[in-house]
Amino acid sequence: MTQKKNYILFVEQYLPAAMNRVREKLGYKVLLIRDSARQEKEQKKKFASVDAVIYVDFENSHDVAKALLPFQNQLRAVTARGEDGAGKLRAVIPHVPYLQTPTTDSIAWALDKYSTRRRIKLFDPKHSIRFTKVKDMSDDEIARVIRQVSFPMIVKPSNLQESLLVTVCYHEEELRTALKKIFKKIEAVYKEKNRQQAPTVVAEEFMEGDMYSIDTYVNAKGTTYHCPLVRVQTGKNIGRDDFFGYLQMTPSGLSEESIEKARRVAENAIHALGLRSVTAHVELMRVDHEWRVIEIGPRMGGFRDTLYDLSFGIDHTINDVLVRMGKKPIILRKRKGYTAAMKWFASTEGAITSIRGIKKVEQLDSFYSIAANKKIGDKAVFSRHGGTSLFNIILTNKDRSELLADIRRIEEYLKVEIARA
Repeated sequence: MTQKKNYILFVEQYLPAAMNRVREKLGYKVLLIRDSARQEKEQKKKFASVDAVIYVDFENSHDVAKALLPFQNQLRAVTARGEDGAGKLRAVIPHVPYLQTPTTDSIAWALDKYSTRRRIKLFDPKHSIRFTKVKDMSDDEIARVIRQVSFPMIVKPSNLQESLLVTVCYHEEELRTALKKIFKKIEAVYKEKNRQQAPTVVAEEFMEGDMYSIDTYVNAKGTTYHCPLVRVQTGKNIGRDDFFGYLQMTPSGLSEESIEKARRVAENAIHALGLRSVTAHVELMRVDHEWRVIEIGPRMGGFRDTLYDLSFGIDHTINDVLVRMGKKPIILRKRKGYTAAMKWFASTEGAITSIRGIKKVEQLDSFYSIAANKKIGDKAVFSRHGGTSLFNIILTNKDRSELLADIRRIEEYLKVEIARA
């Protein structure tokens, strides 16, 4: 007797709210596959909104196949979030051959910034930029990088997200200092973030312009369905010597003509990588009214569930599953309000001795939520040195000017004191 295909498989990341929506809205059960390194610690853990959990060694193909075998004929779709989840999805794909999935090669190209650049240069040279891989810190290698890319340039790991260890360099001394820090920390950060790829560094042309990003659903035939553009302000935009994504806002405020151009460039990049049956996250730079691709990931962008829901009523989680099932996503266009996601970093590094202003932030008219990633006694570290934000704050308001005013108030209210070294 044919078994009912009633499971959606989530790879690695445990997301109760998202999984619960899949169960309630789509009526499917949820199967979670996790790294076996977590199993001992999670033996007594209760996974809300999950119907079954299996643990595997993702580097052992036989182990993955064995764990999935009891569910093989009950799976309707497989999805993954984050770069770690997308990387582990590669290990799952060969063992779910009759589901609609991206190819393992397309995921590998998208997860590696150097490979992404090479594919875009090959398929869409008009929107390509200068780039090269950095092999080491020798004088000859640094001279070659400078000749090939020229200043200003960005140096960054090929396989990390959230702007970790990303540094802008304007001259040779800065380049040498940046590379020294990156090569010193890169292996530890890759290990912390569970990256399965070998640590590599890429240098690329620094683009002066306005940054945006877009999440795009791609079906099995390569048809794209674009979500609204999101305006991004980085640490550089607010005077910090760091490249973290400080503020994301939607709607973007761009004209329809400009939005359509951005969509075409994003679509070209998606097709250059051969992505299909996936949600792609594309970061773009608008330079003199032309669009360039910063990078592309085979995953949802950060905060997108919340940004798209509060501003447009779009259920990003459900759409991600729908497109992987071969169904058309539902993208609502009517604006409900203006929404912003803020990553708050301290202006200096060191041990946190005091945090003030959170209650004032919570009383703002635009306030939606705040997640504290650090507490008193923890160390504040810049993103370019591998650190994460102190707070993630979500704001939403029907009035754009009121939202902007509350963003400004947060910058005034939040006070974090750092111990002097």
